[in-house]
Amino acid sequence: MDERFSGPGAWALYAITAAMMIFILAPLLLVMAVSVSDSYFVTFPPQGFTLKWYAKVLEDRDFIDGMKLSIMLAFGATAGSLLLGVPAAFALVRGNFFGVAAIKGFLLSPLIFPTLVTGLALLQVFSRLGSEDARLNLLVGHIVVTAPYVIRTVITGLQLVDENLEDAARTLGANRLVTFWRVTLPQIAPSVAAGGLCAFMVSFDNYPISMWLANSEHTPVPLVLMRQLVNVFDPSVPAMSTIIILLALLGVLVLERLV
Repeated sequence: MDERFSGPGAWALYAITAAMMIFILAPLLLVMAVSVSDSYFVTFPPQGFTLKWYAKVLEDRDFIDGMKLSIMLAFGATAGSLLLGVPAAFALVRGNFFGVAAIKGFLLSPLIFPTLVTGLALLQVFSRLGSEDARLNLLVGHIVVTAPYVIRTVITGLQLVDENLEDAARTLGANRLVTFWRVTLPQIAPSVAAGGLCAFMVSFDNYPISMWLANSEHTPVPLVLMRQLVNVFDPSVPAMSTIIILLALLGVLVLERLV
């Protein structure tokens, strides 16, 4: 063990870390445990063991359609956030123009405003524009609330970039696009990936925006889950939640492997 991390102080740090992990993971583990209960009611500790609730969920047409829509929305919102957020971050970090601080505050404002208020404002905007395409409205709304995550992380990454490497590439004849692709992007790749993952997860699990912009034909999975909670609260609801948790965990593991 490293001498810097030995002694009573180190054990106290490990104990605090373990307590924090238990505090964070306990609700998730509780949901997973209830999802395999053999009882027709949500009880803890779970009674027996069964996977019938997962079979019921996978046969639920509303859940499957909602999951497909949420995944498509998450991928679309992530792509849109990256396409808009990365250039915006470059402009904010490398740009030297009047009002850059105000523009930065405006672009990052969805991180501050309550998402419920943002969803209501977007509903009013789309209503005035006469936009009746729920999928398009959802996609635009999700991009609005996810792009700031990409902008924030890419700004941080750009501030750590060694600009001397970019100058060297330009001196050797590389144009701006080649310099970005070969020199800058590899340095900010972790920031871009982190921003993309945040955008995906925020979009996939977003309830307030979807609540305002969805309709009966296009219902993302968070709305399906909430409807099940209100109507029939049986172990199939924790089973839905467990599937969503596992998908989120899979996304994090894939990103960690690739980046």
